[in-house]
Amino acid sequence: MNRRAKIGRCFLLAAPAALLFAVSVLAASASAGGVRWSVPARWKEKPERPMRVATYAVPAAEGAAEGECAVFYFGKGQGGSVEENLSRWAKQFDGGSPKTETKTVAGLRVHVTDVSGTYLAAGGPMMQTQEKKPGYRLLGAIVETPEGLVFFKLTGPAATVAAARADFDALVRSLTKAPNL
Repeated sequence: MNRRAKIGRCFLLAAPAALLFAVSVLAASASAGGVRWSVPARWKEKPERPMRVATYAVPAAEGAAEGECAVFYFGKGQGGSVEENLSRWAKQFDGGSPKTETKTVAGLRVHVTDVSGTYLAAGGPMMQTQEKKPGYRLLGAIVETPEGLVFFKLTGPAATVAAARADFDALVRSLTKAPNL
């Protein structure tokens, strides 16, 4: 068998495996605010919650609790600016300094942040109380679309969020402009 035939045969054998891997990593898709994304296969959709487009349970790392990825979309010009939200998310952590970067994914500006420390989780009626959760981490992404900002906020124990980093990054890389329906 010549070299070109061997390479072609290897590709034909590897392609189904690569496709199976891609399908197992990113199982379903969802959309809001003019953007579509693929949901990591290990994440499970949770019941509807007020103000959220979607909520996903993120599998727990060994010895830790599960995490949660919430997706928000409030409409064009709603929900505050990118800077206001990044600042608010950082202030939800005591003792952490955020690492933030801006990138372009499928022609969309995406602001990604990573902060850890003691999470000051809002709770109670009207979110007036704060529960301190040490050793927590947040991965966030804010997507600028023509229809407004779409927010992805993954929070949980630092070990769980670290274990979910590849899934979160895959979700961000999967972002595309949603077709007009």
